[in-house]
Amino acid sequence: MAGAPAWIDADFYDMNAKAERPSTVEELHLMLQDLLADQFKLRFHRETRERQIYALIVDKDGSRLKPHEAQNAGDPFIDQTVDHFPQMTWHATFAPMDYFAWRLSMILDRPVLDQTKLQGGYDFDLSFTAELPPGAPAGALLNGVPMDTSGPTIFEAIGKQLGLELERQKGPVDMLVVDQVEKPVEN
Repeated sequence: MAGAPAWIDADFYDMNAKAERPSTVEELHLMLQDLLADQFKLRFHRETRERQIYALIVDKDGSRLKPHEAQNAGDPFIDQTVDHFPQMTWHATFAPMDYFAWRLSMILDRPVLDQTKLQGGYDFDLSFTAELPPGAPAGALLNGVPMDTSGPTIFEAIGKQLGLELERQKGPVDMLVVDQVEKPVEN
């Protein structure tokens, strides 16, 4: 997102809304956009800009991913479990690489774009050590127990476990550019 005032990242709001009827995810997204436009006078447009990204690519030794074999695959899904924070495991079912790249974008410092050219969905487990929050001291305690940060980083795990790589580069990023936004008035 670009063009938003600083209060966008600092102020928090609770909103309650109820759909008039059962709706698809796409319909709910449109309803949310309408709600934000109404309550925040939000107007925006989309642009593609050149930004720092991670390109998700197949490493030099080739992919270790297992294609999903079911005839009726259902919806792609990546479930996250926290073994002992910061030790994490992602369990993927029928996950296409663009979906995997989007999930990686949620935990990394920049967007991830799929450039693997791998088609279809994949089943895999990915175990890694999440980065500690900013300012967390080395040897930090969680419930009186030192956090184990010895496992592979997300970058190491993707390479060793999946045969993929995250490469730093510049690339096109779809962005929301805020044209107008106002703090809401209480209902």
